Amino acid sequence: MSDTGQTMQLQRKLGARHLNMIAIGGSIGTGLFLASGATIANAGPGGALLAYVLIGVMIYFLMTSLGELATHNPTSGAFFTYGTKYVEGGFGFALGWNYWYNWAITVAFELVAVQFIMKFWFPDIPGFYWSALFLGVIFAINALTVKGFGETEFFFSLVKVIAIIVFIVIGIAMIAKIMLTPNLVTFSNWTKGDAPFVGGLQAMIGVAMIAGFSFQGTEMVGVAAGESKDPKKTIPIAIKQIFWRILLFYIVCIFIIGTLVAYDDPRLLQAAASDNITLSPFTLLYEKAGFAFAASLMNAVILTAILSAGNSGMYSSTRMLFDMAREGRAPRWFAKLDPRGVPMNALYATTAIAALCFLTTFIGEKEVFNWLLNMSGMCGFIVWLGIAISHYRFRKGYLAQGYKLQDLAYTAKFFPFAPWFAFILCSIIILGQNYEALMGGKINWLGLLSTYISIPLFLLIWLSYKWKYKTKLIPYQEMDVQPVHVERDEN
Repeated sequence: MSDTGQTMQLQRKLGARHLNMIAIGGSIGTGLFLASGATIANAGPGGALLAYVLIGVMIYFLMTSLGELATHNPTSGAFFTYGTKYVEGGFGFALGWNYWYNWAITVAFELVAVQFIMKFWFPDIPGFYWSALFLGVIFAINALTVKGFGETEFFFSLVKVIAIIVFIVIGIAMIAKIMLTPNLVTFSNWTKGDAPFVGGLQAMIGVAMIAGFSFQGTEMVGVAAGESKDPKKTIPIAIKQIFWRILLFYIVCIFIIGTLVAYDDPRLLQAAASDNITLSPFTLLYEKAGFAFAASLMNAVILTAILSAGNSGMYSSTRMLFDMAREGRAPRWFAKLDPRGVPMNALYATTAIAALCFLTTFIGEKEVFNWLLNMSGMCGFIVWLGIAISHYRFRKGYLAQGYKLQDLAYTAKFFPFAPWFAFILCSIIILGQNYEALMGGKINWLGLLSTYISIPLFLLIWLSYKWKYKTKLIPYQEMDVQPVHVERDEN
């Protein structure tokens, strides 16, 4: 059997609990544990909460859209496949490459964050070594069979879930004055100074990107559908539970932090300005509760969270590159699987991009950290735009060809409002993210480049493909809206 013939089928070994934890693992990392403090410091408790609520509602709509697409056509190519089949070949091509380097860059970002964390315990050891060690660990986990990866990610994510639940319980106890430090007046932080909203609309748009980065990873359910045992059953379960995870893990946490930690707390402002792990808002709240060991405990939890987010990111980007190669949109070499069903060549390529974390040796940790954060955040919003557009056009084409909604395995609610809402909100956040760089008479070119570089890169890939292959928008009547049937793997 030839290499290409031998390796074109991934193994369907992921169950519902794996899919749930992959979505959690990808989305709970530095965004929630660290960046949440920056949102409150920059926009106040009300601004931060409103930003997370809006992004949370948008993510729920996007996940229902993705659920309809992924149950109808479960493939590890996900966004690349949907963009190609339901929008236009060049759009799907660019979306696939965007998603691949999005998560490869995110892995690099998480590995830079590891350097900040390990400084807490080992300040004299260069961060380069810690990034190398954890990159090796993430690579090794992804080199396991998909079932081994799923079990590992389940464990990592479980640690984070338990930590957040404990945080919420302690936070509620403090708000209820069961566990409260002296002289702390509950809810006063919502009325002091410029609270609850600080910085106006500009601050809101700015923190919306941070909130969006925090939520990135929930869409991994779509990629994992390609290795799900029974996608028509497991995907809807995972999608339905995403809303409650968003409500519990993000909205409640932001409310608790905003209530108990003042937006102008010098330590919170210092954390927002310096990316200091030890000044995580979670750590500050534990200290207010009287737990002296909070810093070490939260550092251990954050380390697990980062390893999990990097692990999920490596998995997702590797599968995307594999599927693009299988469809002829990337070098065929990346479509090869080893005897255990793992796309090792795609894993090697993704690991090479993740090695961007070593740029800290030459440039500096904070500079690399911020650049990778901006690139990843913008790429994530482009992916979400792609999901909204693909679902809108799929539903229109599905109905235009005479099919009925009741025949779909999963039907997204609130159509067409949901994809339109997601599209408009994503567009506003993308375009308004750093508009102040154009103000004041002098253009901040470096600021514009660091914020928007992902947009021209996406357009360059899209338009180059479109020019070369003369692709056109697919008419509704000509779309391939036939469902994809998969065999269940009971092992």
